[in-house]
Amino acid sequence: MATPDAIAPREAVGVLEAATSRGWTVAVAESLTGGLVCARLVAVPGASAVLRGGVVAYSTDLKQSVLGVDGELLAERGAVDPDVAREMAQGVARELGADVGLATTGVAGPDPQDGKAPGLVFVAVATPERTEVRELRLEGGRAEVREAATQGVLELARATISG
Repeated sequence: MATPDAIAPREAVGVLEAATSRGWTVAVAESLTGGLVCARLVAVPGASAVLRGGVVAYSTDLKQSVLGVDGELLAERGAVDPDVAREMAQGVARELGADVGLATTGVAGPDPQDGKAPGLVFVAVATPERTEVRELRLEGGRAEVREAATQGVLELARATISG
């Protein structure tokens, strides 16, 4: 029986095909998903032609020091915020030299973070043309929230890159 990692998810294939058709490269910034998004993309044969790399910035200070998220924004609103997701996506594209940046930030649970409830997630995609941010309110335990956030950012990426 094949393991889930051995099966390339349809959404990941769609992201890489859309980026390839535009001649764009992709980079990923992840917080709560902890590398799941990058792993889904890497599961696709030939991903290395498009995927530049990923940054797991799980700690808030890394969002600022590695991805260039505004420190005042982080201090005022915390890491779970639509503008933080936007700056993470833009920052990872800039720092890794990619055309497209994907980002995830949110609360996987079981406890609230910075007064924000488990299941609140923001995903973002930055392209040379525009940046899109989506708020997700996800149900389930930690694993389900992380998986749904991964799915959510890949769906947003496919749609945004495709135009």
